Amino acid sequence: METSFALTGKGYVIVAADTTAARSIVKMQIDQDKIKELSPHLLMAYSGEPGDTIQFAEYVERNIRLYQIRNLYPLRPAAAASWIRRSIAESLRSRNAYSVNLLLGGYDTSTHTPNLYWIDYMGTVVEVPFAAHGYGSYFALSLLDRYHDPEASLEEGLATLKRCINEVSKRLVVDPGKYKVKVVDKDGIREVEI
Repeated sequence: METSFALTGKGYVIVAADTTAARSIVKMQIDQDKIKELSPHLLMAYSGEPGDTIQFAEYVERNIRLYQIRNLYPLRPAAAASWIRRSIAESLRSRNAYSVNLLLGGYDTSTHTPNLYWIDYMGTVVEVPFAAHGYGSYFALSLLDRYHDPEASLEEGLATLKRCINEVSKRLVVDPGKYKVKVVDKDGIREVEI
């Protein structure tokens, strides 16, 4: 029952993910952070099989930091998305395939543009203006399609995200509960309250 959303606006990317860790009908944790900060201007929301998601997210985080240490500059969002896609595609051809879906959001400091990438467990990657994963995507994508504005201010983007969260909590059988929301822009990554 995991749900994650992301959308771009004028100079920012907003990423939100529920904080519930559940297995079948058992809720095990209600404060899990499913958004990993990969670099000062790059973050990733993940969902999927519990063991795979945490292991793959930490693998990606460590390798992107290693790249920054070796080269003295961080990966740009497009390059990070390409590397993550290749890692998932390589794992598919092994005995240990990762079952993880990702939303990769970042702010490219060289071109001063926000970037959002939708990546699934099969290694598919596409740059999108808004995205969602999980059961909440069935309700949120139509709202994002209607209300998303690429020139929206941060407040308008948060209002659109709040509409999605309210619709999911109203219509999904099991309400995910709380969400963690992070914004990445020219100033870096910060957490915001909805």
